[in-house]
Amino acid sequence: MSTPLLALYTKITRWPLGHWVFSKAVCFKAPYFGSISPTITRLENGRCEARIKDRRAVHNHIGTVHAIALCNLAELCAGLMTDASLPDGMRWIPKGMTVAYLKRAKGTMHAVATPAIPVVRATESYDLPVNVDVLDDAGEKVFQAEIRMWLSPKPVRSARPDR
Repeated sequence: MSTPLLALYTKITRWPLGHWVFSKAVCFKAPYFGSISPTITRLENGRCEARIKDRRAVHNHIGTVHAIALCNLAELCAGLMTDASLPDGMRWIPKGMTVAYLKRAKGTMHAVATPAIPVVRATESYDLPVNVDVLDDAGEKVFQAEIRMWLSPKPVRSARPDR
């Protein structure tokens, strides 16, 4: 199964600078994510990985990566993973986020989003918990989030009667 987003990612990332181009396209579609200048490094059914560089624009007053930049990175990865895994006829929206700051976030941050349960087509709406771990350059977990996505069937549109 390939969603339109996953097909686009697969096509674009074959090009030189494809990951950069895809990441810029995502930030054009959802401009707020551009504030952290992410690079999507991996996207597949059930997994998304992205990085943000260590730069002043994402720092807080003590020189570490700001908590909200980490939340922004987590939500980006969770949303892309959900969209890339979504069965036909379903839609999603973020419903809530629980986070834990485990240690000071210094250096380049690498986020990995995976679903806590299988993403399935359903006739009823359901919560999809998405786990996101953010690691530093040394591979140590500095932040974790659980983002609850609300998955629901797309409404069936009836044909309009002739006028």
